[in-house]
Amino acid sequence: MGNWAVTVQYSYGEAYRTEFICRGRETKDEALKALRAAVHTYVPSRSIIEKRRQVYRFADQETYLVVIKGKLTEWECTLRVAELVSDSTDPTVAERARMEQGTAETADGPQDRIPPGY
Repeated sequence: MGNWAVTVQYSYGEAYRTEFICRGRETKDEALKALRAAVHTYVPSRSIIEKRRQVYRFADQETYLVVIKGKLTEWECTLRVAELVSDSTDPTVAERARMEQGTAETADGPQDRIPPGY
């Protein structure tokens, strides 16, 4: 199974949500291809009658802002690729991610760990 995914983030009422559009892509290029397809086809889980869609690409070329204008509302979401770098049920994921980056030493920043008692 691959480590790459395409995610969407949006505000819904008082909550901020993140959803996966697809997971398990083997390479970053596969995930980017899925991302580019999703910006033109993704529809929000809430019902909206689309009249117009605007797609903005950020400078990193891996993040898009999608603005969907409906009959009565305007809906915005951010789509991007993400790499799975740690999984508490599969410690080899973190090791594989570190090896792909060319370093086998401990990565900087927070890391997932298996909680005591599990």
